[in-house]
Amino acid sequence: MDLTVREEFYKLHANLCKALADPKRLLLINALRDDPRTVTDLAQFLGMSQSNVSQHLGVLRERGVVSATRNGNNVFYALQNRKVVQAIDLLREVMAEQLAARNTIHQAASSAP
Repeated sequence: MDLTVREEFYKLHANLCKALADPKRLLLINALRDDPRTVTDLAQFLGMSQSNVSQHLGVLRERGVVSATRNGNNVFYALQNRKVVQAIDLLREVMAEQLAARNTIHQAASSAP
């Protein structure tokens, strides 16, 4: 891979990871897992303010994670690529394994004489 292309690829990778590095944005992605939703619907569903939801959706949209489609007076947000959900699910599996390993270590340490 050409050096310029490689640098651009890793820059895009880092920007996507930054978009995913916020708990509220992860909640939004998860809320969009099955169906497109409006800002109002997302705010009610997640118990967040509409302005906060809009701000986070702006970041996700800028980074290519979500897209917006106007339908009459409503704007529906949807995942641009379902593979993002698969990647997040895979990361959750890794975290679950790490937590299980930590619990095993803690249990072994607490039962040691």
